[in-house]
This record gives sequence, C-alpha cells and structure tokens, in this order.
Amino acid sequence: MQTARPKYLYIAGIAGRMILLLFLVSVLSFALIAKAPIDPLLSYVGAESTLSEEAKAEIVRHWGLDEPLPARCLSWMKNVLHGDFGMSITYKRPVIDVIAERFSHSIVLMMLAWAFSGALGYAAGIFAGMRRGGICDRAIKLFCLVLQSAPTFWLGLLILSFFSVKLGLFPFGLAVPAGKLAAEITLGDRIHHLILPVFTLTIVSIGKITLFTRQKLTEILNSDYILFARARGESDRQIVLRHVLRNTALPAVTLQFSSFSELFGGMALAETVFSYPGVGTAATAAALNGDAPLLLGVALIGALFVFSGNLIANILYGVVDPRLREGGDYV
Repeated sequence: MQTARPKYLYIAGIAGRMILLLFLVSVLSFALIAKAPIDPLLSYVGAESTLSEEAKAEIVRHWGLDEPLPARCLSWMKNVLHGDFGMSITYKRPVIDVIAERFSHSIVLMMLAWAFSGALGYAAGIFAGMRRGGICDRAIKLFCLVLQSAPTFWLGLLILSFFSVKLGLFPFGLAVPAGKLAAEITLGDRIHHLILPVFTLTIVSIGKITLFTRQKLTEILNSDYILFARARGESDRQIVLRHVLRNTALPAVTLQFSSFSELFGGMALAETVFSYPGVGTAATAAALNGDAPLLLGVALIGALFVFSGNLIANILYGVVDPRLREGGDYV
C-alpha cells in the first residue's frame, strides 16, 4: 500500500521549487537587462545632462556599474534579500513602494478578468460542446479563434474607440476620475473606470478555456459510460450535471490557473491602452525609460504571481477530485 508523504516534505518541496524559480528568474532577468542596449547612467542623468565626467564616474562607482556582471548580480540579489529592490529611475521612489502601490490596482483588474473569463469560458465551452456541429457551436468556435488571434493592444484600442469615443459610455482611462479629490471618489467611480479594462482582459482570455472545455466535453460524450448513461434514459441535463461537470472541472481549473502568466502579460498591454495605473503601465514606462531596477522588480513579482497560481491549482486539485489525495501528493 502506498504511504502518503509527510506534509512537511510536501511543503519543503514547494518552497524549494519557488526559491529555485525566483533565483533563475533573477539571474536571467539581470543578465538580459544588463546586456540590453540600455545605459543606466544615461537613463538616470538624462541625455542633456550637464554633469561633469568626474561626477558621472562617481555615480558609476556608487552603483557598481564598473564591476563585472556576476559581482553586480550577486550584489543586487543580496540587496533584494534585505528588501532593497533599488530606486526607480522613472518614479524617483523605492521600487518596492512603486510595485506595492501599483499592484493594489492591478490585482483587482486581474482577479476580476480571471474570474469572469473562467466562468464564462467554461459555460460557453459546455454550451458549445453539447451542441457540437450546430450554428451556436460554430459561432462560438469562430469567435474564440478570432480572439485568440487578436492582439490585446489592438483589441483594447477598438473597445476604447467604440465605447468611450463613439458612444461616450465610459471614461478614456485612469482608475479614478481626473481632477477629483480623493475624498470625493466613490466605489461607483472606481467600478466605472474598471469596466472596459476588465472587459478587454476577459474576452482576450476567454477563448482558450472555451475551446479546451469544448474539446474535453466532446471526448467525454464519446466515451462508453456516457453511451451507457444515454441507454439508461438520462437526459442531456442529467448527463451534464452527473458526468460532464465532474470530469471537465479539474482540467478547466488546471488550465485557468496555468493561464496566470498570459493574464499578467495581457494586463500590461491593457493597462497601457487604458492608462490604468497598475504594474503593467509601470513596467511599460520602465522599459521606455531604461529603468532597470523597476524592470527587475516587476519580473520577480510576476514570477511569484505565476508560481502562486500554480500552487493554488495544485491545492484545488484535491478539492475538485479527492482521488488525487490518494498518493499523498496533496495536503
């Protein structure tokens, strides 16, 4: 009989993988940014700076830019372990403060889009799969394929042009009304500014989960136990409730949580289109201004966010399907 792994070994394995992931992301990100055609000194002082060469040399020594790349990388990681991510060149503030402030906006946007795309995509996949070959099925499939091919930036511009410019139903961007005092901003104002960014991210993310659920449902409907269920006189509604939902929920959960990385990438483009003050717009501004400290900080936060999504998926596996707890691979 197979014995379950102790809980502490499971947790230690997760922690070890997370540490290894963050280490590899740190090294790779630092190497790529260091080798990019970005001059940190020029980004900091500006192209029209009147600083003397001696002052620029002092800045280079202060930042350690004259040291070899491995030494600079180790020094940066040591500072990160102490909570010092450096100073953002773009915002003239500590990187950790910029990310903390921006992430509070981004997490609301991402979680709403993630929940809506998962629920609507799963429902659409079930609906299309139960009517495979029909007009509704082909329309849903075509819609999803078009969305899969459409760039987030382009789609966001179309949505902004139609709903904000032509119809005037929603604001052009930002998270709150411009020129309004903080004390006067209501929850309704925030929701009004969130609708278009959430809608854009939702429809961009909905295609994959819909097509995957539809394909999985087709495989299930062609299985022997579904044929037996039909032979017993079960209706389509009974088949969906008793068999389909149970066997498609776990793959859908797996796919939805694994899409965190794509959601994080799409968020950056959507926030840029709608001028939403989140991590995505901060990363875009950092890339345009050669803000290496902020770029590195966003890369680490992104890796941690994606890893957290995969971890939550592993935990939910056992909730959705208790059979996965048999081998002790779930706590």
